[in-house]
Amino acid sequence: MSIPRITDELELLDGLVDLAQHPRVIELGCGAAQLSRKLLERFAASEVTALEVDERQHAKNLASPQARLTFVAAGAQAIPFEAGRFDLALMLKSLHHVPLDLLDVALAEAHRVLRPDGLLYVSEPVFSGALNEVMRLFHDEEVVRAAALAALQRAVASGAWEQVSETFFDVPVHYRDFAEFEQRMIGVTYLDHRLDDSTLAAVRARFEPHMTADGAHFVRPMRVNLFRKRHFGSSSS
Repeated sequence: MSIPRITDELELLDGLVDLAQHPRVIELGCGAAQLSRKLLERFAASEVTALEVDERQHAKNLASPQARLTFVAAGAQAIPFEAGRFDLALMLKSLHHVPLDLLDVALAEAHRVLRPDGLLYVSEPVFSGALNEVMRLFHDEEVVRAAALAALQRAVASGAWEQVSETFFDVPVHYRDFAEFEQRMIGVTYLDHRLDDSTLAAVRARFEPHMTADGAHFVRPMRVNLFRKRHFGSSSS
């Protein structure tokens, strides 16, 4: 079976979740909340509460408000809302950023704040591919991504969640040149990369063979797990 290429993950989310029936959305580790912003433009009945722990990104979010979008400085491991408040929880490339010893806590918190039969949509990068081979020279996420997947498996095994679906897809990624890669991937706010000259040279050397006349083209392999909150189980509210 061929793996689809998807440029707009909202289309995938919309295909997996009846968003009209899940209007109260919480995004955990929202970053710039790009998908949530597009969701609100497309679905007039939806409301999104977006949590972010990075202070610089949170300040940027507050400086760019949008109707029906509420930004909160908080982490997935301590969600400051009452039980059963939300219909849908989104974790978009954020679960593996949760401290490893708090992964189970974060998933239990997502379970707590969802209504019965509420949905948890977890989108995570797969540790493979040419772009990953460039990134791992200065930001190797093999351990944390494996830990995130293991935490999801434990959550399902606990009986708290039913896995509705698992979907794999590729996201095309383009950089005009190495300077753009450096700005977008090394200079991100939630990580503090200070690369020495030899490491930066090694990253460039691994990146440059992918350059073409119109820049460097990669695909980022992704996995989406969709879970439904069960009424029973050790983590049920």
